[in-house]
Amino acid sequence: MSLRNELVEICKKVYNNGFVAALDGNLSARISADKILITPSAKCKGEITEDDLLVTDLSGNLIEGNGKISTESKIHILAYKYRPEVNAVIHAHPVFATAFAAMGEGFTKPVFPEVILTLGKVPLCKYSTPSTDQVTQSMMPYIEYVWALLLENHGAVTFGTSIKDAYYKMEKLEHTAKIFSVIRSFGSEKIIPGYKLSELYDIAKNTYNLNIDKRNRMDIRSY
Repeated sequence: MSLRNELVEICKKVYNNGFVAALDGNLSARISADKILITPSAKCKGEITEDDLLVTDLSGNLIEGNGKISTESKIHILAYKYRPEVNAVIHAHPVFATAFAAMGEGFTKPVFPEVILTLGKVPLCKYSTPSTDQVTQSMMPYIEYVWALLLENHGAVTFGTSIKDAYYKMEKLEHTAKIFSVIRSFGSEKIIPGYKLSELYDIAKNTYNLNIDKRNRMDIRSY
C-alpha cells in the first residue's frame, strides 16, 4: 500500500469513527527529511482522495498539489522539526477527549497501565487561537517527548512512527477519555501506587525492551 493510499484510508477511519466532523481536522505523514504529505484545508476527511493530498516542505511551502494548505499545518511541521522519530501527525476533535480539553484537564495521572505504556502523559496545552503561532508555542514545553496532546477548548493531537500508529494513539486517547467520563459519573479514579508504577516501568524495560522517556513517565508525586 502506498503512503498516499494509507493516509486516505486513515482519513476515512478518523471521520467514520467520529473523531472529526464536517471539514474538521488534518492528517499528515513524513515523506522524507524535509517533505510531508498532508490533507488540504476545507475538505471532509471522509471524502478525501489521493489526488487531494498536498506535498509541502517544512517551511509550509506547497511543493505539489492543487488544494489550499491548512493553517494548522504548523502543528504538524513543529513535530517533524523536533522529533525525527515522528513520521505522522493527526489533529482531530474526538468528542470525549475534546470535552476533557474544554474542561481544562489533561491525562497525566497513572490510572491505566496500557495508557501509561502507549501514550504516557497527555498534557493540556493552554488555549490558543487556532491557526496562529500561539498554538505551536503552547505545544513547545512538551513537543520533544509526548505522543499525544490535548489542546484546551480545541481538540487533540497524536504523533506516531507511522500514520497507522498515530491513528491508534488517537483511538486509544478517545477510548481512555470515554472510560474517564464513566468513572467520573460514579466517583473518581484510583491512582496506581508509586511502587506498582515502578514495577510496570521495570517490566516494560526488561521484558518488552520499551524505554520510556523519563519526561513522559507518569508519577504520583503531585497527587
